[in-house]
Amino acid sequence: MVKEYSVVQNKDKNGWYIKIEDIAPTDFFEDFDSAVSKAEEIAKKNSPSKVLILDQDDNVQEERSF
Repeated sequence: MVKEYSVVQNKDKNGWYIKIEDIAPTDFFEDFDSAVSKAEEIAKKNSPSKVLILDQDDNVQEERSF
């Protein structure tokens, strides 16, 4: 089963969360690049998996598979 990790902006628009299987946020980052980098690191360790990068409206902007 493919695990899914999402990078989403928080409600205050001042940071980014990593969510596992779109349930609860696990990590908070002040900048987008750090959040994506950490999500990719987690996904690579838990292959097969994918990282979904969402915009401010929670629409998928990019999907990366590992």
